Parts: sequence; structure tokens; C-alpha cells
Amino acid sequence: MKTLITEFISLDGVVQAPGGADEDNDGGFSYGGWSMKYFDPDVMGSMYAELAAQSDALLQGRRTYQVSAAAWPSRSGDPFTDWINSVQKYVVSDTTTEKDIIWNPTTIIRGADFLKTVSELRTQPGGYIYVYGSATMVRSLLEADLVDELLLTIEPIILGGGKTIFAKNGKAIPFTLESSVKASTGAQVCRYIRAQ
Repeated sequence: MKTLITEFISLDGVVQAPGGADEDNDGGFSYGGWSMKYFDPDVMGSMYAELAAQSDALLQGRRTYQVSAAAWPSRSGDPFTDWINSVQKYVVSDTTTEKDIIWNPTTIIRGADFLKTVSELRTQPGGYIYVYGSATMVRSLLEADLVDELLLTIEPIILGGGKTIFAKNGKAIPFTLESSVKASTGAQVCRYIRAQ
């Protein structure tokens, strides 16, 4: 399997709370929901659905999992929703317990086992390990060079601060631009493949 990271990202690299006002206000972040006006269902929706259909696992950090588990199970009727509700999910958390799991199938990965488990999943047959949100977890995956593809939806806004997926460790990790599509909202959907 290959690790695929999908993120809505501002021009200055912020990925924090793209979907809702109360999604993540850590550090006093006050622009929750900033991404919604840039969503283009034809361009973005079809690309995310296409990649989800090629994915055999969903990997999330605790906060993203909690937000998703509260939103998705009550929805149905389109391919992405059907996929996300039925796919094998993994949540990386040291505090989540089995009784907290309300969105199945879900497996809990403890922090100490996280990189080892992802490395093992990448040796298994199958499609993508699909990741969205989860900035801290994604930063760790990038630092460990466990990311095969990035799908970055670069949106025409500068937020002036917030969480990013990029580590400041001085390590260069090359990627190749596979495709780029401009959305009707001015966002650029860019797909990058890990360069060898």
C-alpha cells in the first residue's frame, strides 16, 4: 500500500481547521472554516472520490478522527461517503479507548507503535492509505519519509499562522508534480509523487 496525504492548504502552508469554525482553535486560531468557500465539487470532489476508491485504509490522528466520526456515519448516498463509512479506519491516539470507538471498522494505533504500524501497512498488498487533516501525524510521516503521494489543494489565501504539515528539520524530501488542476474557485489541486 502507499501513503497518500490529502490537505487543504493556504498559500502560507497552513492546514489548520479548514472545515469548520470550531474544528481546531489551538493557539488562538480564529479562521476555522477558511477553506469552505474555495471548494469546487466538480474538480475537488471528483478527484478525492477517485483516490478514495483506490484506498484500502483511512489513517487519522485523534482530533481529526473525532470530528470525522461525529460527521460521517449519519451520511450516505454518494461514493465518497459510502467508502469512508465502510473502509478500515486507523486512529493514532494514546487516549482513545475501545469504548470511544463509534465509527467502525476502526483500529487504535498507540503513538509508540505509529511509525512501525504504518511501515508494516505499506508492505501489505492494496491501494492507498488515505490521510486527511491530522497535521501533527502527517508531519511525523513526512519526517520519517513514509509519504508516497501528496494531494495538496492550494487555496488563494494567506492566514498568517497556524498548524502546518511541514517539519522545520532541514531535511529535503523531493517530490515530482504529477498533475495540477485549477478549480473554478481559484484553488490549485496539485498531486505530487515521491521522487526517487
